[in-house]
Amino acid sequence: MRIRPARAAEATALTELVVRSKAYWGYDATFLEACREELTIRADEIDGRRIVVAEDEDLGMLGAASLEGTAPHGRLGLCFVEPHAIGRGVGRALYSHVMAAARELGFTRVTIESDPNAEPFYRRMGARPGEDTVSGSIEGRELPLLEVLFTTPGDGWTHAWTQGRRAIHLGNVAEFQSQFGPASTEAAHYSCLAAFISPHPAALILPREVPPDWIDLVGGVLGWGPVEVYDGLSRERAGGDLSRAVLSRPALAERLNSLGLPLLPWGRTGAFAELAGESPGPDALRYESKRAAHELFTRLAPDHPGIRVPEQWRADTRRAAARLLRKRGRAGRATVVKTEHGAGGSGTWVIRNHGFRASPLPRGPLLLEEFVSGTTDPRDLTYDGLVDAEGRVHEVGVAVMDVEGTAYQGATVGPGVVPPPLAETMARFGRAVGEQVAASGYRGWFDVDFVTGSDGRPAPTEINLRMTGPSVAFMVKARLDGIRGGDHLVRTVDHVPLGARLPGPELSAFLRETARRCAGIDAVLVPSIPTAAFEPAPRVGVVLAAHARERLDAAEALVRAAAQDTGRMFLS
Repeated sequence: MRIRPARAAEATALTELVVRSKAYWGYDATFLEACREELTIRADEIDGRRIVVAEDEDLGMLGAASLEGTAPHGRLGLCFVEPHAIGRGVGRALYSHVMAAARELGFTRVTIESDPNAEPFYRRMGARPGEDTVSGSIEGRELPLLEVLFTTPGDGWTHAWTQGRRAIHLGNVAEFQSQFGPASTEAAHYSCLAAFISPHPAALILPREVPPDWIDLVGGVLGWGPVEVYDGLSRERAGGDLSRAVLSRPALAERLNSLGLPLLPWGRTGAFAELAGESPGPDALRYESKRAAHELFTRLAPDHPGIRVPEQWRADTRRAAARLLRKRGRAGRATVVKTEHGAGGSGTWVIRNHGFRASPLPRGPLLLEEFVSGTTDPRDLTYDGLVDAEGRVHEVGVAVMDVEGTAYQGATVGPGVVPPPLAETMARFGRAVGEQVAASGYRGWFDVDFVTGSDGRPAPTEINLRMTGPSVAFMVKARLDGIRGGDHLVRTVDHVPLGARLPGPELSAFLRETARRCAGIDAVLVPSIPTAAFEPAPRVGVVLAAHARERLDAAEALVRAAAQDTGRMFLS
């Protein structure tokens, strides 16, 4: 199926298609005749109404839609599908096409005078209900009026992040981690998330080879167009020094420079500064340290009564840590043990009793922190922001994180995910943290992680001065809101176990089929981590989006079940 501009010679055929589609809802001949004048498409109106057609090579025209009016305000004048094609995704494709066009043409508001039977579809697609409007054909009949709102290109954090342009993404996860200790063995897989460092990449640089059609799958959903992919640049399993790998390839470095676009890393390093021609200050990454972050939290807390800061102690050796842990354990107090640096929950343990063995702990120094108990939902939270080149702090938003034990699994962002009073408390504190981070010389993305205690107050636990898992959700949401309109709920799921190891072609087939099934329940699937599908413990990462929480939950359940069912592909 393709979508193309309608032709003047098709006016009569399009009119009949629209009438057939209207009749699908059971209206009688008298009603349809009363509507015919309003539903008639005239040849000389087709260009002015921006009418487009969904067409199948074998089946011909399957539907039509139009974007009418002059920016900034317009309306979805048509969105009709042949009855035999209803339920096959034609309406979704036409709607998404029109909304993407509206965004590109500078519309900020698109209204929809909906047939009552079609209202649930538009609401699932993200349109918001307004007041009813009067039918133009049937006297006394009222129709639901819905609207889709778009932010203008110069609004908000997305413009501050890339100046409204596409960007070059550098997946230097291992390189960043190596500044503070050995890189995680998962770093190379996690570097795939660099595809989402901004909402719209022009080029992507990765340490490990990725499936050849992966970026096409992602870009097809997010409307990216061509993306230059430079993968397999590191022979090290974890990912190695990716910035140095680029610097060692003068032709590649020259090509990237010729694009004239922002170069955005997963995290700032000395090698990246050399590649980008930056001169970061000596304290720019100071607050990546969990100890320095805790000191900052303690200084800021008096001005933020809605925040509680857990106590923290330093133990220079494993033995000193064990003594304090046993003392707290005997008193019935759980303790969080942390290394000074770590990502995604690595280097973090929760000790709940005094009978533990000290040997599994690192040698030290270690940070011991009061465990914030509670069963408040949401429990694990994060605030994301960015510091622009001039040192200004821009708020991105708040998210709920999925954490098992101490291991990060994913995050959810979008309307209503975090209760407004809690979100405002986090945001106020997060902005204050951002100002201090900026004063230290840092420029780039940051987040502040929290846990919610039994008293309902958020307790800050660490600062991350880099891209993170939740940042992926914010980027995908920004892109989908931009090209489709509405206010999406977005969830990242970084670890979906597969029932079998999937080589490239089978993985692609699985992802395409699962994306098709998600679309059938009005959800979006974006594959985010494809490189672990052939590991001994095979898994994939995905990003899911929908306009309702129940559909988002249903999509996650569908993906997890489909992933487990892959084992049946190889059963005879």
